[in-house]
Amino acid sequence: MVLQFHNTLTRRKEPFVPRDEGRVGIYLCGPTVYGEPHIGNLRPVVVFDVLRRHLAASGYQVLLVRNYTDVDDKIINAAGHDPLRAFVVAEHWSRVYDEITAALGVLPPDIAPRASGHIPEMLALIARLVDTGIAYQAAGDVYFAVGKWPEYGKLSGRDPAELLAGARVEVNPDKRDPLDFALWKGAKPGEPTWDSPWGPGRPGWHIEC
Repeated sequence: MVLQFHNTLTRRKEPFVPRDEGRVGIYLCGPTVYGEPHIGNLRPVVVFDVLRRHLAASGYQVLLVRNYTDVDDKIINAAGHDPLRAFVVAEHWSRVYDEITAALGVLPPDIAPRASGHIPEMLALIARLVDTGIAYQAAGDVYFAVGKWPEYGKLSGRDPAELLAGARVEVNPDKRDPLDFALWKGAKPGEPTWDSPWGPGRPGWHIEC
């Protein structure tokens, strides 16, 4: 039987053809570690564990990467806006997550990067977007300019003109467009910060995976 996947871009099932023969790379967006995971957080881990095992049993060499989003508004709130405690909170719930997934029989990922460990890569990517005019700085923040990317929404199948401002993004008068989302957030009291070309701050949720 030929393995098929639903291709989100084409909206149809297609035979699976790996980019590199005999090898499969899987990236799974992991948890935002601010509290105990619920069933909605755990379902994709189990689904991708089954897929990973099936691919390995079919003879593929599989590499699975699953990240931890350990810099986020929810973590900062859970830490009571104490920048040092935010890292303690993230570390604690990362370990709890690992314990629960292990109890479910899920294999650990081959690589488990933490967002906080890849700030330089995020800064480099944001700088590229700014240099090409797809992102812009506003009042210490840096935003992705949705209108500058003609194919934005193509993968989700949603027309940006139909999206409601504030449904998933912050409503901010500094934005050029209400749909623009933060790539870098300027430093605020009680939040962990890193230096950047746009001033001290932290990455936005959208850039971390």
